[in-house]
Amino acid sequence: MVKQIKENFEKKFRVCVGSLKKAVSTKDGEWVIKGFIDTSKRIYTVSADTKVVSKIMELLIFPEITKFANDNNLQLILTAHQNHYPDITFKDESGNLFAVDIKSTYRKNSRSVNGMTLGAFTGYFRNRESTKNIPYPYKDYAGHYVLGLIYTRSDEDIDETTSYSIDDLSKIKSVVTDSEFFLAEKFKIAIDRPGSGNTKNIGGITLIEDLVNGKGPFSVLGEHVFDDYWTNYLTTDMAKKEGHKEQPYKNLKTYAEYKKNQKK
Repeated sequence: MVKQIKENFEKKFRVCVGSLKKAVSTKDGEWVIKGFIDTSKRIYTVSADTKVVSKIMELLIFPEITKFANDNNLQLILTAHQNHYPDITFKDESGNLFAVDIKSTYRKNSRSVNGMTLGAFTGYFRNRESTKNIPYPYKDYAGHYVLGLIYTRSDEDIDETTSYSIDDLSKIKSVVTDSEFFLAEKFKIAIDRPGSGNTKNIGGITLIEDLVNGKGPFSVLGEHVFDDYWTNYLTTDMAKKEGHKEQPYKNLKTYAEYKKNQKK
């Protein structure tokens, strides 16, 4: 039953995702955003900073997301705070919940991206009855999805100190080109290592083909393995605090050994 509910949601949402490129790109593939405009009608170029790009992209696609919700009788619930999960909660007429986190990353080359993190593996992820930093308990969601954006950063130097008039609009180089959107269940594009820095976030695969097609290591093993792996995963610091000499496991190979020893 849950599988059918998820498949129905995914089928409809993929149609919406397929239309998002038109909302953010020109026919030539350039970003429709050229900069910020002030009350004197001067335009200032946009920074290529990933956080800036991600936020503007969210604003650009929001009308399409809203239309999708309205057309399919879905209640749309946005996150109350930036560090809460997920970015969007969809609730259908039967009360089924779908979590959609919006993630973006840029191409390093034609085959791979810089990477993305897929949310915390502590807090609400472990305590699945909790509503801290999440509108509904994690366990209540029928599916957890990533709406991903892959883009190419302009290789031209952007002079953020220069301003332009409206008449100069065509002269402003877009900082983003070749936007590509995809939809994937979170577990299908996750890896067995944390994401960047010391944050307790799940890492994501970096090969573009695998991202778009949802072919990470857990896509074969299943969501139940993904949940068990990350629910029990301990960083080095976490392991020490719990009295372990070292991490019980640090990748899927050592996880398999750990699970085997538990059965003895």
